[in-house]
Amino acid sequence: MINTLPDGLFRPFWLIQLAGVLGAPAAVAAIALGARRFRLATGLLLLIPAKLVVERDILKSLVVHRRPGAIMPDAVLRDVPTVGLAFPSGHALLLFGMATLLIPYSSRGQRSATLAIAILAAVARIYLGAHTPLDVVGGAAAGIAVGALLNLVVGVRNPR
Repeated sequence: MINTLPDGLFRPFWLIQLAGVLGAPAAVAAIALGARRFRLATGLLLLIPAKLVVERDILKSLVVHRRPGAIMPDAVLRDVPTVGLAFPSGHALLLFGMATLLIPYSSRGQRSATLAIAILAAVARIYLGAHTPLDVVGGAAAGIAVGALLNLVVGVRNPR
């Protein structure tokens, strides 16, 4: 259903999904350092290798689920790979991991914006044809788990 939305949504969805690229936690960590939130910055930087290990070394080895272009003949593909493993969505993992790390330091409005970006970017990955809803939900769940674990490891001090 999401994948068949009008093509006019391509540019906004393509742009919002960029929030889930691997450099995003480093960029947000730089902002956290400027705000003297050292634990948050550390958690964000640790999210990068944690995401790679959980996504590539653990989940993709346990769950073999191909991209929509390889398993769904009617999938609409918009500038995304057609081959390779799709579960979990690395974008969703990263975005929800970042959201989990940021929430203890955020105001109510910031939390809403952070979650909205994570959800919209995850939906964008489905719209673009890179993932199925299962891939995105799995990525989001893994991201929340990784973010929560990192919050425990680095600690959350003086939130807000």
